[in-house]
Amino acid sequence: MIHFEGDMSFALPVSEVAEKLSDAGFLANSLPDVKVSESTPDKAAWKQRSGFSFLTGGLNLEALVTAREAGKSVVLKIVSKTIGASSTVETKLEFKDAEGGGTAVHWTGDVTSVTGLLKMVPKGLLEGAAKKVIEDVWSAVSAKLNSQASSK
Repeated sequence: MIHFEGDMSFALPVSEVAEKLSDAGFLANSLPDVKVSESTPDKAAWKQRSGFSFLTGGLNLEALVTAREAGKSVVLKIVSKTIGASSTVETKLEFKDAEGGGTAVHWTGDVTSVTGLLKMVPKGLLEGAAKKVIEDVWSAVSAKLNSQASSK
């Protein structure tokens, strides 16, 4: 339906980045202004305000790790629900040594399902809003990784 992808890099070693970014609980707890209700390496659940101007109220989100190859990749299924709408996104992160040290992360995200009010939103508007949310998530996750690295 809608496909996103990109690359991130971190100064930390692959083993550390892969461990953290393969942990659903770590990812959920990296996000600002959320109320986490479940936080394990394989599953996280949380509530947050919608990042979309066309959806009011809060979102209930759940991230499930559906595949993990230690130190190499992780696949997550992220389901969001709000009154009158839901979406499902399949996300894959691949971890590799970066040139000059650190970790290169290649990520993909595919919106595999939208229901309710989201079906009526034009694709371009949905893509634009999702890109902003993706940028905010990467910013929060990067900040959490970097803060943990500097505290060592």
